[in-house]
Amino acid sequence: MLPNMEEPLVGGKSEKTGGPGESLLVIEVKKQLYLAGPLVIGSLLQNVVQMISVMFVGHLGELDLSSASIATSFAGVTGFSLLAGMSSSLDTLCGQAFGAKQYHLLGIYKQRAILVLTPLSVVVAVIWAYTGQILLFFGQDPEIAMGAGSYIRWMIPALFVYGPLQCHVRFLQTQNIVLPVMLSSGVTALNHILVCWLLVYKLGLGNKGAALANTISYLTNLLILALYIRLSPSCKRTWTGLSMEAFRDILSFLRLAVPSALMVCLEWWSFELLVLFSGFLPNPKLEASVLSISLNTLSLLFRIPSGLGAAISTRVSNELGAGRPEAARLATHVIMVLGLVSSVSVGLAIILVRNLWGYAYSNEKEVVEYIARMMPILAVTFLFDDLQCVLSGIVRGCGFQKIGAYVNLSAYYLVGIPAALYFAFVYHLGGMTVLLMSITLRTNWDKEALKAKDRVFSSSLPVDLAT
Repeated sequence: MLPNMEEPLVGGKSEKTGGPGESLLVIEVKKQLYLAGPLVIGSLLQNVVQMISVMFVGHLGELDLSSASIATSFAGVTGFSLLAGMSSSLDTLCGQAFGAKQYHLLGIYKQRAILVLTPLSVVVAVIWAYTGQILLFFGQDPEIAMGAGSYIRWMIPALFVYGPLQCHVRFLQTQNIVLPVMLSSGVTALNHILVCWLLVYKLGLGNKGAALANTISYLTNLLILALYIRLSPSCKRTWTGLSMEAFRDILSFLRLAVPSALMVCLEWWSFELLVLFSGFLPNPKLEASVLSISLNTLSLLFRIPSGLGAAISTRVSNELGAGRPEAARLATHVIMVLGLVSSVSVGLAIILVRNLWGYAYSNEKEVVEYIARMMPILAVTFLFDDLQCVLSGIVRGCGFQKIGAYVNLSAYYLVGIPAALYFAFVYHLGGMTVLLMSITLRTNWDKEALKAKDRVFSSSLPVDLAT
């Protein structure tokens, strides 16, 4: 058992740090802004990697853009969403272990997650190798299907980097170490522009070069974070090296990782399925390109509430793990107000840039004008998705992933997707937000604090005792 040391929290300050006369509310707001700021920026910069690749491809021609768009959507549906979802279980496990001062468990959880994600990536890679044939089988335009198949095959190596990268990010995030994640993502994003230019134009690889650039940039990000974890004193207690304990109790990890993946995937799939469906509409090249640009834009903006969600997930899991349910309750109230402010602000910004945004992806006037008409719809969509993303962070912090998966299934697939098919495309009507909010308001925080303690300390026991 480690000595009862006061763990570093926000900005390296202790839990009780605050200026004279500062209320608990003000202190909580400061903590969340310190966490959310770098997490939002880091999340934006991580997401911009694939976005930059699509932008480079978009200037090669409409067919290249639509093929890369469909491939990126297929990759999200079948691969990246699954890896990101399963790794999000670390929000609960690592966050609650850190709050309970069981620091050595964080490194073990990270290794265990990577061990699970690696063979899963092999299965996904096989599916990606036959993407062209799969799209053709479901009736996609032959030119788009073959172009998408070629593009995604060059993205296969990215699978084996993306999973470990997500695990490293969450390992640091749940310890309130967020500045290195932001800086690493910034270096990677800037480097990605250069890599894309070299591979697409200088070496003449075209859209294949843009796909390959994703792997190089993800690997750069992963290596920077891995070196930081290995060398930084901040991770001395949480990273103690490779351990055989990572191979133990994998089934318990999967019991949380699978619903975590479903919770993320059901939401992610609903977006990407709309792009795949667009290939069946009249003028599929235009529809696939415009809808993909619109959803890529929404996905980029989604990084803002995603950062807020990551911050509240960390705050709630840390406080529950430490046995402080009242602090967890206060944190949820603060983040809901911050989420509302951010959703309104970003919605107004979307409307202001509606006539210019399309030029970032294409020089085609038809594409640019179509995107301008879509942007006000994106603004309304963002309002609902911002709030649900924040609420999802609370769900992860509590370990409510099973409930979150059921909510996503109901809201997106019983409401959202049927409505989208009816209107040719429709964005979510907010049903999930209402359901997640009702779960949050009804949460028994004292009970969840006890459950967090049970989860952490059963993990620290030998397997035969823990079971």
